[in-house]
Amino acid sequence: MKSVDSTFCGVPACDSSEIDASVAIFGAAEGTPYRRGQASHAAGAPAAIRGALDWFSVGREQYDFDVRSTVMGMARVVDCGDVETDPNEGVANRTAIRGITSRLLAKGVIPLLLGGDDSTPIPVIDAFSATGRPLTILQIDAHIDWRNEIDGERYGYSSTMRRASEMSHVTRIIQAGARGPGSARLADYEDAVRWGAHIVPMREIFKKGLSGVLASVVPDSDIFLSIDVDGIDPSVVPGVILPAFGGLTYQQVLELIEGVAAKARIVGGAFVEYVPNRDPSGFGAKAIARLACCLVAHAGGRAPPCDDFSAN
Repeated sequence: MKSVDSTFCGVPACDSSEIDASVAIFGAAEGTPYRRGQASHAAGAPAAIRGALDWFSVGREQYDFDVRSTVMGMARVVDCGDVETDPNEGVANRTAIRGITSRLLAKGVIPLLLGGDDSTPIPVIDAFSATGRPLTILQIDAHIDWRNEIDGERYGYSSTMRRASEMSHVTRIIQAGARGPGSARLADYEDAVRWGAHIVPMREIFKKGLSGVLASVVPDSDIFLSIDVDGIDPSVVPGVILPAFGGLTYQQVLELIEGVAAKARIVGGAFVEYVPNRDPSGFGAKAIARLACCLVAHAGGRAPPCDDFSAN
């Protein structure tokens, strides 16, 4: 692991081997490179997301209306820095990412990954096999990521859910927000449906709301929230490789996080595919960081019951 100039929202820095927390944040610029030797387009994302909300670090006691509690709730949060990655070394990258995730899980700590490209969650999800518990993945993404390989690489770009489906501990995959064209072909979509992935396209969410997504969450199950930020509308997060119109709003992602936490246990999460150089204002980084705060609040310690603001 390598240290970072500033931690996420000013939480304490911590070595993953000596950790006392309920949630640990760590960054990884690259998983398995799409093209060997070519740095990830999202390599600068962990630093950009960490630095987006500096002003929150002055007061964790601030009341956060998004979670109806203090910022990040009651969670004890640390930042473990960044995994050392190399655009030439996909296997080594996966090993390092899986290693820190395994260490955190062994200590009962919820891991939150700041990616990085869309292959970085593969080793994180793989590490959950050691818990001995079935895992549900709820993916928010404009694309379904069911390619078996691209240019012969099976652990890289657009293959995350396909690889997850091959892991025996992954028993359910829910995918929300798919829209427009991506790398998936008709056969990839058919494979996903045949496996049993519950795909809720953005058009269905637009017409019926989030009920179809939340209804697929099994009560008391373990949920890993894999958030590819191009699943969010580009008016909120413009810095992505392939902007797709008509995505989830900030509020809808927040409602999904809260809805999942009300039914099940959020045991880990990831935010990936943010491209800082396509977001010169840093607006998207702020949105991602805020959603990360909300995920932490619901994963590390539930917020108080919802206030009835309609009565005011």
